[in-house]
Amino acid sequence: MEAYQPSMLDLCGPAPALEPLPGRMVRRHLTAGAWIDVLPGWITGSDAVFETLRTEVAWRAERRPMYDGIVDVPRLLRWYGRDEQLPHPTLTEARDRLSAHYRPELGEPFVTAGMCLYRDGRDSVAWHGDTLGRSARQDTMVAIVSFGSPRHLLLRPRAGGAETLRFPQGHGDLIVMGGSCQRTWEHAIPKTARAVGPRVSVQFRPINVA
Repeated sequence: MEAYQPSMLDLCGPAPALEPLPGRMVRRHLTAGAWIDVLPGWITGSDAVFETLRTEVAWRAERRPMYDGIVDVPRLLRWYGRDEQLPHPTLTEARDRLSAHYRPELGEPFVTAGMCLYRDGRDSVAWHGDTLGRSARQDTMVAIVSFGSPRHLLLRPRAGGAETLRFPQGHGDLIVMGGSCQRTWEHAIPKTARAVGPRVSVQFRPINVA
């Protein structure tokens, strides 16, 4: 695993804290009723959260069928259900803040938290949409908060014909994918040959969205 380089802001800043959401989120409307909201550095002091996630979460490796064989999933995983306590109080506050902010649009709270640990540039996630459960047929939202070394989150329309969007995500950055985004667009974290440190993404979802 590459050495982690903390954010200079986090090294000098206070304990983890969340910046306000209203008036700071920047929404970008995409095609086919999809949209994304972006807020870099939403969580200040995020390296303290990252250290807890990296060292105290019971990460697990998984294997999945692919083509004619079984392959290792190129990242470590942990899923928190609606009744499980999250591993850092800042994450609980983040989930509650997101639920309150988006309730007028979403109509329900964020309840689950899927977590991925990208150990270095060899870890990745292929192009996909979160279309298991209700998200396969309904508009919904997935909110992703990233900790640790930035990696590029890529988005592209399933129908093709548009430029791939790139968003560096790390050090407390927030991106929310809404509308039809999970059905009509797809996203990925590609591998990179650059020397990058570990990153943890936390994906907050409503119930029965995966």
